[in-house]
Amino acid sequence: MRDPYEVLGVDRKAGAADIKSAYRRLAKKLHPDTNKNDPKAATRFAELNAANELLGDEDKRKAFDRGEIDAEGKPRFQGFAGAGAGPGAGFGTGGFGGDAGFESFSFGPEGFTRTTRRGRRGNTGAGGGAGGFEDILREAFGGAARGGNRSTFEPEDFGVGADVQAEMSVSLTDAANGATQRLHLPNGKDVDVKIPVGIMNGQHIRLKGQGMAGQAGPGDLLITVSIAPHPVFTLDGNDVRLDLPITLYEAALGAKVRVPTLDKPVEITVPPWTSSGRTFRLKGKGFPAKPGRGDLLATIRIVLPEKGDPELDALMKKWRTEKTYDPRKDM
Repeated sequence: MRDPYEVLGVDRKAGAADIKSAYRRLAKKLHPDTNKNDPKAATRFAELNAANELLGDEDKRKAFDRGEIDAEGKPRFQGFAGAGAGPGAGFGTGGFGGDAGFESFSFGPEGFTRTTRRGRRGNTGAGGGAGGFEDILREAFGGAARGGNRSTFEPEDFGVGADVQAEMSVSLTDAANGATQRLHLPNGKDVDVKIPVGIMNGQHIRLKGQGMAGQAGPGDLLITVSIAPHPVFTLDGNDVRLDLPITLYEAALGAKVRVPTLDKPVEITVPPWTSSGRTFRLKGKGFPAKPGRGDLLATIRIVLPEKGDPELDALMKKWRTEKTYDPRKDM
C-alpha cells in the first residue's frame, strides 16, 4: 500500500484534526456509491480507510513514523535474533562462531524443527532460533491485497489441505444489498467473492478449494469481512442512522424532503415548526437481518445559509426583543 500520508494528502506533521478532516473530505469524494462507473473506486476507498485506520490511531502512527510497522500496520522485519556485526554473530544463541555448532532446519510432522551438530532438536518458536522462522515464512508468503484487502498464509498452511486467511473491506451498501468483489491473493491469483446480503462486520466467507495445494487436495480460502465507514450512514445494530440537513424555511414552513437510503432515495414530509434533533423513523429501510430488516432513523439538522442575510438579521433582532422564548428552560 502507498504511504498513508500520501493517500490522505496530509503532511507528516499534520494534527489529528487535520487527518480526520482530510479523511472525511476524501471519503465523500471517493466512496464507491458516488463513483459507480469507476471499477477502481472500491480499491481507492479501501486504501483510504486503511490509511485513516493507521494514522487515526496515535500509537500506530508513532510506530509507523519510527519505522516499526509498514503502511499496512505489519511489523517490519528487523533481522535475525542474535545477528550482529561482530565475529560469531548469526543464527541461534551463539551464532556460527565458537562452540555454537551448525544448525539446520527441516519440516516434518511436528512443523519446522531445528537440529544442531549435537543432535538437539527444538521448535524455532522457542529460544533465539532464526528470529522466528515461521514468522519469516509468513512474511515471505504473505502480502497485501490490492485495494486494502489482505490475505496471508499461516505456518500450518504448509501441511495437508492448507487454508488461506484473508481480509476484505466492503462498503456498507454492498454489505446490505449483496455484491461481487474481486480479491487479489499473494500467489498472483484473483478470485471473485460473492458478498451475501446482510453480511455483518467480522463475519467470514469460506471459498472451498481456493486455498493452498496439499497432499490431500487444496485447502479453503477463509475471508474475514469488515464493513468500511460510510460518509452518510452509521450502523446502530440493524438500524441505520443519518443526519438529515434541512433549511431554516423548510423547518419553519414544512416541506417534502428527499432522504437517501441503502438502496434508493425516498421522500418524507417534514411538518411545519420542526426543530433540530427530531428523528423520523422509516420502517424497513435499515440493514437486512434474519428477524427482519431494520429501520432508517433520520435526525433533523437545521442548517443556516453559508452567508449572512440582512433581512434575516433584522427579523431575528425583532424576534429577540418581541418574541423571546427560552429553549433551555428545562435544563
